[in-house]
Amino acid sequence: MLAGTKVNAQNKMGYFSVEQMVNIMPETAKLDTLLEKFKNDSIGSTLNLMIQDYNYKDSMLHKNPDSLKIPAVTRAQYQRDLENLAFQIQNWQQIAQQMIQEKQDQLFGPVYKKVGDALRAVAKEKGYAFVVDKSVFLVAPDGDDLLPMVATKLKVPLPAAMQQKPKQ
Repeated sequence: MLAGTKVNAQNKMGYFSVEQMVNIMPETAKLDTLLEKFKNDSIGSTLNLMIQDYNYKDSMLHKNPDSLKIPAVTRAQYQRDLENLAFQIQNWQQIAQQMIQEKQDQLFGPVYKKVGDALRAVAKEKGYAFVVDKSVFLVAPDGDDLLPMVATKLKVPLPAAMQQKPKQ
């Protein structure tokens, strides 16, 4: 009977939402603002610059009366540039999304690491052998949610709606 209790205690399981914790971190609001600024300033202005560059090179090749005087090598380079720019403009949404994802990873990477480190520390301190993402549960016991304990470890106050007494 005693051996069964020891095995059960070693297999203590909890759940946690990394996204929920990151969303209540104090630095998240500032990082969201920086990401939005990046989207507006870098992504939006880059598209405008690509369109301006395309229009300029297109006019040099097709609308300029002196375009026949442009050396063949330069004309060929302008044509390749036009094709490349047209491809980039057509695929801008995918390119922009990739750039945004890279910027988001750069900005939020340290926050996710901080949360992950705190989660591992809490799990070890409290004896949790398994911690799964809260979103995989349809039904879960309130007492095994590690979010309050991780928030305490990080010294992040929980919003009133998320406050509950953590399981010790």
